[in-house]
Amino acid sequence: MATRAMFASARTRARLYESFYLRAVSPSEPVGVWIRYTVSKAAGREAVGSVWCTVFDARRGRPYMHKRGGERPRVPADGWIALGDGAIGPEHAHGSCGAARWSLRFCTRERELRHLSPAWLYRAPLPRTKLTSPAPAASFDGVLELDGRAPIELRGWPGMVGHNWGSEHAARWIWLHGIAFAGAPGAWLDVALGRLALAGRLTPWAASGVLSQDGARHRLGGVAARGTRVSESPAGCALALAGADGLTVRAQVDVPTEAAAGWRYADPGGRQTSAPEREHDVVNCSVAALALTVARPGGAATILRSEHGGVYELGMRERDHGVPIAPFADGA
Repeated sequence: MATRAMFASARTRARLYESFYLRAVSPSEPVGVWIRYTVSKAAGREAVGSVWCTVFDARRGRPYMHKRGGERPRVPADGWIALGDGAIGPEHAHGSCGAARWSLRFCTRERELRHLSPAWLYRAPLPRTKLTSPAPAASFDGVLELDGRAPIELRGWPGMVGHNWGSEHAARWIWLHGIAFAGAPGAWLDVALGRLALAGRLTPWAASGVLSQDGARHRLGGVAARGTRVSESPAGCALALAGADGLTVRAQVDVPTEAAAGWRYADPGGRQTSAPEREHDVVNCSVAALALTVARPGGAATILRSEHGGVYELGMRERDHGVPIAPFADGA
């Protein structure tokens, strides 16, 4: 299924948020970029767009974060999204945000990853967030300029490109992406976990995603999956995930000190919700250390390690997590 923007066909009364995003990481240093092109649409109102840019450098401490809002989103010929002077499409991304300017190209040999399985979940009311990765593993070239610093040149940086949309964020979520594993350059992990608020209570964690290893994709989680275990905090997490083919994955994620970005996400505006009730604090580190222990029935376990090629994102309601939040409002 071809990737396309959803906001252009949204009904007038619909509430919607949508993001096209990319992350890329240096093969040799704990330096990474995370860029989002985002749309928020309140019921009865036109969609409003914003561009978000985060540059991570674990050697420097706190990442650079900036957001430019108030943009009118457009759908270019490739069907993705354009905002102001920037756009992201099937092979490129360019734009500016605060002190940052970028012009990037990416390529991939991977087919799209559709996290939710079975496919009818993309048409169902729940989950209210739908996500795909048009390029779950990609190679980036180009340059990102940041005032006061030497230009960051991307030459074959590994990363990914993602797309999500929905009417409401999960009550709590984790997004985990891994690439650049030592000794396994073609391997990658892309998995989302969420807890929903139903009848005033949180559901257990549900996972959906894929581990790709040795050219084969192994689906993790799913509607009927059992054995998902989660221990999480802003400093990292430990996960246990079951695969559909009997494979199991244990993941350990560690965030370098002061290397996480803090953003505030909002569900699309509406009279039925006040701002505190529709906002989440989101902690993202796109240069996290990631170790995977992969076990198959009747076989020896293998370990995949990526020194700084992991993305760990935690969305939560609490405000006392200790990560500074960028001073930019969200939502429409």
